[in-house]
Amino acid sequence: MSARPQSLQSRLSLWLAAQTLFGLSVICFAIYLVTAWNFGQKQEEELANKAVLVEHLLLEAEKGGDLVFLRHKLDDFFSMQDDVTLSISAGGRRLFESRPATGGKWMLRDLQVPWTQAGATTQLSVRLGVNTAQEAQLLRRLAWTLLGAVVLGTALVSLTGMWLVRRGLKPLKTLTERTAAMAPDKANQPIDASDFAEELRPWITQFNALLLRVQRAYVQLESFNADVAHELRTPLANLIGSTELALTRPRSNEELQTVLASNLEEVGRLSGIVTDMLFLSQAERGAPMRTRAVASLAAQATDVIDFYDAMLEEAGLRAEVRGEAMADVDAALLRRALFNLLGNAIRFAAPASTIRIEIGEESTTEFAVAVVNKGEPIDPAALPRLFERFYRAAQARDGSTRHHGLGLSIVEAIARMHGGRVFAASRGGETRIGFTVAKR
Repeated sequence: MSARPQSLQSRLSLWLAAQTLFGLSVICFAIYLVTAWNFGQKQEEELANKAVLVEHLLLEAEKGGDLVFLRHKLDDFFSMQDDVTLSISAGGRRLFESRPATGGKWMLRDLQVPWTQAGATTQLSVRLGVNTAQEAQLLRRLAWTLLGAVVLGTALVSLTGMWLVRRGLKPLKTLTERTAAMAPDKANQPIDASDFAEELRPWITQFNALLLRVQRAYVQLESFNADVAHELRTPLANLIGSTELALTRPRSNEELQTVLASNLEEVGRLSGIVTDMLFLSQAERGAPMRTRAVASLAAQATDVIDFYDAMLEEAGLRAEVRGEAMADVDAALLRRALFNLLGNAIRFAAPASTIRIEIGEESTTEFAVAVVNKGEPIDPAALPRLFERFYRAAQARDGSTRHHGLGLSIVEAIARMHGGRVFAASRGGETRIGFTVAKR
């Protein structure tokens, strides 16, 4: 079981306390070390000064050749120096000792001083010491003081930091309340980013954009559901009506076969709608191409024309392919898009005209595939909506029982799956509808 994540306020307060503890500890430790070093330097200097003084006194006594004079001088000097110890010995014999270096802490220094008396030179062993007990006590007090400063400082900063963090995070609480009151149907009332701190404004801008996309999807879903209900209602009503009519009285086998054939046609229409809706749903969820291979776009277009050969002949039309390109595509999906485009062109092309499938380079990154037919122009207001689901322009209303308005939506989905886009234009008696595929 994973540990429960801490709140942002707790994390910030904890990090602030930890940073304060670390910072104060480093500073106080540095103060302690510098103070201890200064005390040590002071004691070293004092000890060096005392050593110079002792050597000077020994030099004067050596010139006078009088040890009694030396003892008097040393007694006079060290009688008031409680924190200094001095002992002088020669040949194992103690000549002078001010006080023993016992009790407390002492910094000692040993010296060898030559001594000449009555023509004989000996080495005097001098031990000089300075008592450091007072400085050690001061350092202990300083250490406890600094430790207390670290603890109290950390506690004070932690308490004030918690209050500051809580106050600093208050805009987040306000933003939470504002976002909780939002809904897809209120996307026209976005959150005003200028009311919040600069750090929160990019998040608010993204949230407003997301809410707008959700509203569009919400409206599109409602419209889609209404269109689906409308499209399914007609074939279902036909099925129910024809079946009820057939059951009103006994029917011959021929009559029943006619009813079943009619019902089969409506069921086929229902199946087509459901199949196309399923494909569009998968494409919306980002379903990838099933297969990918480098293929000739002109060859795919030729196959589609061959499939529609009988229908073209019946309508008195011709179809041709212009241009060529090699692209990494899903050939089955590409042919499906061309089936839908060529089928539409056959329905609306002028009699005895030629339908062109044009293939060429659209840009440095795209190939374009377009189906061009002559005929009645499409209303410019309808062009942007041609690829919407279940949308049929006014001239396409005839025969709407067989065409449910998903063909161009499927073309748009296939183009998107190939990293391309769709386009449509109608001018000068020609209608040009197609899509692009990305170069690989």
